[in-house]
Amino acid sequence: MRYHVLGNSGLFVSEMCLGTMVFGSSTGRYAGAGDVEQDEVDRIVRYAFDAGINFVDTANVYSGGHSEEILGRSLKNLGIARHQVVIATKVEHATGTGPNDGGASRYHIIDQLKTSLKRLGTDHVDLYQLHGWDPATPFEETIRALDSLVQQGHVRYVGVSNWAAWQIAKALGVAERIHAVPFQSLQAYYSLASRELEREIVPMLQAERLGLLVYSPLAGGYLSGKYREAARTGRRTIIPFPPVDEVKGAPVLEALDGVATKHGASLSAVALAWLLHQRAVTSVILGVKSVGQLEENLKATALRLSEDDLKTLDAASALSVEYPAWVFATADAARTTLLKTGELPSLH
Repeated sequence: MRYHVLGNSGLFVSEMCLGTMVFGSSTGRYAGAGDVEQDEVDRIVRYAFDAGINFVDTANVYSGGHSEEILGRSLKNLGIARHQVVIATKVEHATGTGPNDGGASRYHIIDQLKTSLKRLGTDHVDLYQLHGWDPATPFEETIRALDSLVQQGHVRYVGVSNWAAWQIAKALGVAERIHAVPFQSLQAYYSLASRELEREIVPMLQAERLGLLVYSPLAGGYLSGKYREAARTGRRTIIPFPPVDEVKGAPVLEALDGVATKHGASLSAVALAWLLHQRAVTSVILGVKSVGQLEENLKATALRLSEDDLKTLDAASALSVEYPAWVFATADAARTTLLKTGELPSLH
């Protein structure tokens, strides 16, 4: 297991993160996500930490908050000291039907942190993330609320999830202007089945030195290849999240087949290993329902893909070149070559 610094902080997190969306029973947007209860959770958490994972991600809305409770109880059951684990949770999604039961207002953020801390059985959260974008709350209110929680010691670092590049960049500017703590990370969907993140978000993350935490790295199980069987059951048969263009996905699965056969590995391990080879990625979040699944996914940490393997997978999953990318590829080519090689390109 390797460890990476989270954004511009001095906090090291494992390259694999244990996701807890599957802990407890879920309905609504998370229907079919899991139903993993305490005994199995304890086994999963024990295996994860013995394997070197020090990073766990949850949210106040996973299983209606039960996920946080199960995680907190598991850490206590297993005797894992608080300083040995980096706990990340989230706020912003609706927790009720009232007008103030969601969003990124000071009211909701502070109220939900108190609830999350109680469920987790801890006095602080290491990474507190905005689960989504709230168009109703001004940037400054949200950022000041998060900053106050950091100053009080209830939160160590802050991040976001599912934000656009311009939103993050603007928020970083506001935080700098008002001398508040900046975001350190983005949690976002990224996989061989969907590389749209590379258009605007990845360049922004690299320019600002923010961490990238990847969720749904197997596209909801699609990249495991199991949904090629018509009768197969799973979460995607209940809620097809994240959406996958299966016409574009078919050649990706074929490429995974070839690389997996070459290495004697599963498609899942290869798909996860590809993400671990991406320089922008800080940690990959694994949502597993059993120790067996976790053991199989962790094989990706030891899988070293060759340049040919990466070229094969990149070619099969390549994004179409859209504006302004095709302008950059032509108009800026000479400067890019000079930067990379130090040599003036030929004009002929």
